[in-house]
Amino acid sequence: MKQPCVYILANKPRGTLYIGVTSNLVAGIWQHKNELVEGFSEKYEVHLLVYYELHETMLEVIKREKQLKKWNREWKLELIEDFNDNWADLYKELCTRPNLRIIFQRSTLNSSFQRRLESSQGAIFCE
Repeated sequence: MKQPCVYILANKPRGTLYIGVTSNLVAGIWQHKNELVEGFSEKYEVHLLVYYELHETMLEVIKREKQLKKWNREWKLELIEDFNDNWADLYKELCTRPNLRIIFQRSTLNSSFQRRLESSQGAIFCE
């Protein structure tokens, strides 16, 4: 799924939340789930995709991310529950689509990250 989007990850229903942006939702969430993204989501084990919005441009996505990050917690919880009332991991839904592949371009990855990906299952590389 190559399209700019803003997403929210959680560690459990109504738990710790992480808001992020990506141009490739499936690959971005796969990286979080495999702890290839260092920082907050790795430290707090925030790996469940509970909300996402697709947008036309990265500029729109970044603007929306900043807006959501300013919201109070209760508004964020309401947004998630209106979209995904049982806090299901929506990544599973994305991954049931036929012909899904997570593709990384080798030239865009640093060597340390590339080695970690090569040891994980599910990554496909293109030159």
